[in-house]
Amino acid sequence: MKHIKGMLAVSVLYLLALMPLPLARKIGEMLGKRALKKAGRQLKVTKKNIEYCFKALSDKEKSELVETSLIETGRLAGEMGMAWIWSPERVLGKIEKIHNQAVLDDALAEGNGVILLAPHLGNWEVLGLFLSTQYKITSMYRPPKIEMMDRLIRKKRARLGSKLAPANVKGVRMAMKALRAGEVLGILPDQEADQGSGVFAPFFGKDAYSMKLLPQLAAQTGAAVVSGYAKRLPDGQGFELVFSRADEQINSKDLAASAAAMNAEVERCVREVPEQYQWEYKRFDHLRDGKRGYD
Repeated sequence: MKHIKGMLAVSVLYLLALMPLPLARKIGEMLGKRALKKAGRQLKVTKKNIEYCFKALSDKEKSELVETSLIETGRLAGEMGMAWIWSPERVLGKIEKIHNQAVLDDALAEGNGVILLAPHLGNWEVLGLFLSTQYKITSMYRPPKIEMMDRLIRKKRARLGSKLAPANVKGVRMAMKALRAGEVLGILPDQEADQGSGVFAPFFGKDAYSMKLLPQLAAQTGAAVVSGYAKRLPDGQGFELVFSRADEQINSKDLAASAAAMNAEVERCVREVPEQYQWEYKRFDHLRDGKRGYD
């Protein structure tokens, strides 16, 4: 059954890759609107996350953000054929503007490597492809459950020489090696950590069980931490890349302080374009009191 699902998923990606980007996004937009009407898990989780994180918004504003968020997530799905199947040159041609790349270059020049903090915001595959054309980069990678998709993603992410580090002891060694060599290490830091491997830290004013890996690597290596994301542009346009230097508190040896700084940087990025964040992810699944955040 998984093999059939994998074949279908890959076939859909190749079909989307045949379309112009505006049309592929439109197909994805239809999927997002369907998720709104279906009132399933994605809608439920998105509503809960918006309620947790934007208490100051009116009910109308929250509903509008939920709607636009699911539509943007649909557009992201529509873009994956482009991101994984198109030639690198064609994908890079969709990058309209780059903000603050000098921040990343200056951080690398310090000689301790750079941790590229990349939230699930906009299209992180476009960001990753750009980085792999400009820098020596190793990216932490958690494989999907469908093996055929895993093979495709690995092949496409590594096509320009970037290395993929698994989320295990071997991957941590690869991460340390990259930073000590003065290279870039890419981490998507905003998924809930596995039980026993995280720490609670505030995210939009609510404690979230957060990864220890990025704070620990930053403290141990002294690597600069730079955030980056690829913002989706309207009206059939491509993307803008945005880079920023994270607060130096993220390098603190105090794990709680470092994790708080990590989440604060993710939050700052998200507030720039909140509708393009992956709100359907269960970011607050495990709470301090032992309860579940989405029951």
